[in-house]
Amino acid sequence: MNASERQALTIANDPFLAAANGTKVRHTPVWFMRQAGRSLPEYRAIRGSGSILDAIKQPRLAADITLQPVQRYGVDAAVLYSDIVVPAHAVGFGIDVAPGTGPVAEHPFRSASDLQRLRAFEPESDTPYVLETVRMLATELQVPLLAFAGAPFTVGSYLVEGKPSRDHLITKQMMRTDTALWNQLMQRLAEHAVASIGSQLDAGAAAFQLFDSWAGNLTVDEYRQHVLPFSTFVFEQLASSHPHARGIHFGLGCDHLLELMQQAGATIIGLDWRTSISDARKRLGADTVIQGNLNPELVLGDVATAIAGTDRVLADNAGNPAHIFNLGHGVQPATNPDVLAAIVHHVHERTAQ
Repeated sequence: MNASERQALTIANDPFLAAANGTKVRHTPVWFMRQAGRSLPEYRAIRGSGSILDAIKQPRLAADITLQPVQRYGVDAAVLYSDIVVPAHAVGFGIDVAPGTGPVAEHPFRSASDLQRLRAFEPESDTPYVLETVRMLATELQVPLLAFAGAPFTVGSYLVEGKPSRDHLITKQMMRTDTALWNQLMQRLAEHAVASIGSQLDAGAAAFQLFDSWAGNLTVDEYRQHVLPFSTFVFEQLASSHPHARGIHFGLGCDHLLELMQQAGATIIGLDWRTSISDARKRLGADTVIQGNLNPELVLGDVATAIAGTDRVLADNAGNPAHIFNLGHGVQPATNPDVLAAIVHHVHERTAQ
């Protein structure tokens, strides 16, 4: 049996990979962004204190945290417990993740000299702990493992702003007034994303997601000129090096950018809760593989409210096999794990073939 035949056999027997390829599924697959940690008491019991980057550097701990939601919820995919700033941190840029705040850099990226702090990322030597975690999970998981990385714009905005920002004014100023430097930053971060995701796929991950959480703050023209070429680079490089690995492209508040995000080369488009699945397929194509898109707020209450919202998402999908059920953003810390478990059970039961 050659590699293509093995891949086809895997797809035929795995709900997540089948849906990711738009083929018939035995039930609609489910996973949740930020399912590893945050709301789980078992996560809080083993996580420890300090930066998430310290926890990521402990492969057994990171693997156990990745496994927890699979064991509790019965989701159809695991997502690596990691963070989008890991490559920039590992090459010595000087960025950390402050508990309760997010990514922070004491010395933000502001000039060409700062490129020296953002050298090429070499996963085997820079983040061997991540690859050890992935290899552990590849042998222990019974569901596909998702690799991930931050998209160049979103990671770049943290490096330029030096902290989370709602308006990204400094970032946009660099885009407009020093486009050459911006392009250098974006290309370097695109190369980081390719190297990071590619190494995770080589170590045993089966698919990947590129998070562009803050791209929704851009206009269509800004995205087309200053972001699209670099996100396209990521997807094109990975399609060439890992043709069987399906890629998800997700951004928050990106309804106005969906066509461009699809143009970047993703095989799966992740939707937040603001865009209906049916409308997205009218715009992007009837066979487009969609991930999403239950409003995360609906899982903060009781099971009945969450299930009612889940049924609306399933009705919106109208039985299309090219659907991966997810929230329209990440699991919030206050989410009751029992509600998420009920959603997984309900989706599996409702969509069983």
